[in-house]
Amino acid sequence: MLNKKVADLRKDYTLAELDESEVAQDPIQQFEKWWNEALSGEIDEANAMTLATSTSAGIPTTRIVLLKSFDKDGFVFFTNYDSRKGHEMAANPNVSLLFFWKELQRQVRIDGIVSKVDAAMSTEYYNSRPIGSRIGAIASPQSKVIPNRSFLEEKVKSVTKQYEANTPERPENWGGYIVKPVAVEFWQGRGSRLHDRIQYSQEGSSWKIERLAP
Repeated sequence: MLNKKVADLRKDYTLAELDESEVAQDPIQQFEKWWNEALSGEIDEANAMTLATSTSAGIPTTRIVLLKSFDKDGFVFFTNYDSRKGHEMAANPNVSLLFFWKELQRQVRIDGIVSKVDAAMSTEYYNSRPIGSRIGAIASPQSKVIPNRSFLEEKVKSVTKQYEANTPERPENWGGYIVKPVAVEFWQGRGSRLHDRIQYSQEGSSWKIERLAP
């Protein structure tokens, strides 16, 4: 049965438009343009993105992770290699990222192939994190079943005590991933749900730019 209290929630989008004749020829350059506009627009946690992974059998899961870097090679985030997403990315490197900047009425979807960044980059980022976050990365058996909150808090206390006299080193099961895009879609909300959707598809060393129907 249709729940009208939910179904009647709607908002018309009128802030901007997106035309294929005006976008950059490279999706990373176009992303950087929108990224800078998101930052200047003071979007709360503009670097928050949905990461979709799936098992080798194609069963999907999603969660929010934080973008920590991007360049011509791809989009970088960090996590526990032994987490559920870590195991799924090891089994199936096809992933998708989604940014939703509602204040700008925009989305960016990035489909690509994920791989680990080199150890030096992971260590550099790990060492830049607040001490509590570094302790947490060591203490938490991410995605594993634990008996209660107290178990985690006691583990943190134990690890904190262990490193009272020295600096925590990056655990081997924690580090970065980079998503190399093969397709990128830029979505700009428009009135009456007739949204602008511009898709970049990789063709060898260049990108094909096409408009998709909303």
